[in-house]
Amino acid sequence: MAGVNKVILVGNLGKDPESRSFANGGSVVSFTLATSETWRDKTTNERKEKTEWHNVVIYNENLGKVASQYLKKGSKVYLEGAIQSRKFQDNTGNERYITEVVLQRFRGELTLLDGRDGAGGGSRDGGDAGYGSSGGSGGGGFGGGVGGGAKKPAFGGGSGGAFDDLDDDVPF
Repeated sequence: MAGVNKVILVGNLGKDPESRSFANGGSVVSFTLATSETWRDKTTNERKEKTEWHNVVIYNENLGKVASQYLKKGSKVYLEGAIQSRKFQDNTGNERYITEVVLQRFRGELTLLDGRDGAGGGSRDGGDAGYGSSGGSGGGGFGGGVGGGAKKPAFGGGSGGAFDDLDDDVPF
């Protein structure tokens, strides 16, 4: 059986996204994402908070464009990606390891929770979030672009359709 490598995070950007281009025409966008949890200490009744910082890297061209254009420090986002570790040499020649949450070309999801000018929305699997469309390998509609909007049906559309005459009674 194959393993599963899927990460789902909701948090706030710790800095503005950084975009870099490669000689082959590809690009990468990276930023840090803070996720926090809060709880009340049962013995002292004091409110505690713990923040984790995640390095996020986007290789998906469309999601990278959305991130560069609409995200800034403090933006709240929902994202899905995969954990990857890599080895590199720092400026002093020492080997370093880094673990990142990676959104690949045809996998990953990025949803802007506070949206452009406070109007929610998002993009999935390479869709152009500026227009609320969907793409990539998954198919099906996602809806809710950067400008907002309602969810679209995964297939069919509009009023009427094959499921209108289904019985609403639950069989259990």
